Amino acid sequence: MTIRNSLKDIPLDKLIMKAQKDDEAALNFLLKNYQPFIAKSVSEVCKRYIDPERDDEYSIGLLAFHEAIRQYSPHKGSSFLTFANLVIKRKVIDYIRFNSKNKVAISLDETFDEEYMESPTEIEAVKEIYQQEQEAWYRRQEILEFKERLATFKLSLHELTEIAPKHRDARDTAVRIARIIQDDQEMSAYVNKKKKLPIKDLAKKVDVSKKTLERNRKFILAIFIVLSEDFVFLKDYLKGVGQ
Repeated sequence: MTIRNSLKDIPLDKLIMKAQKDDEAALNFLLKNYQPFIAKSVSEVCKRYIDPERDDEYSIGLLAFHEAIRQYSPHKGSSFLTFANLVIKRKVIDYIRFNSKNKVAISLDETFDEEYMESPTEIEAVKEIYQQEQEAWYRRQEILEFKERLATFKLSLHELTEIAPKHRDARDTAVRIARIIQDDQEMSAYVNKKKKLPIKDLAKKVDVSKKTLERNRKFILAIFIVLSEDFVFLKDYLKGVGQ
């Protein structure tokens, strides 16, 4: 029996564990056999067919898949492929954002400098509009991914708008509690596995009653999801909050 055939019979999670333990055969097997998955994930971001042999975006996706193998932990509550899909999309989006800024700056300067030599502000305005359109697209993609993650906790965006604490102090406290959970390995693992708050243990660590924790549990869970995942734009809203 060849190595390839023997590896083919091993469950994905165990293959990941072997690769994480520097099993080169397992790693190469994963990188080769999941090329269609990588190309599909990259294609979903780029909105076009991706050629593994020609497109730079695929190379970024391949590196991201490798990174996902190294970083994956089943205790985070999602399957490896779900996690890898998220990592690939994030890396490709970062790559596109970086290159778009550079290319737009060059192309707009070359196109408009002579025609609008006396109006450099117009050039900057066009660049700004383009950047805003790109940012808006990335934000929409992130919201879609956030909605999918919420669904695994049986939560929805619509529900969050209704149950979010009305007062700023209460919201700040909820965010602080979510940060405490994220920083505690045992509680974080519990939340990811059980999809609920460890109310009793949490009550011992925070100066908030169990009744308040229960009332705000859904909002706290939603913030925990944002903090635990690679949600770049959503995390911006939480900077400095609850710290």
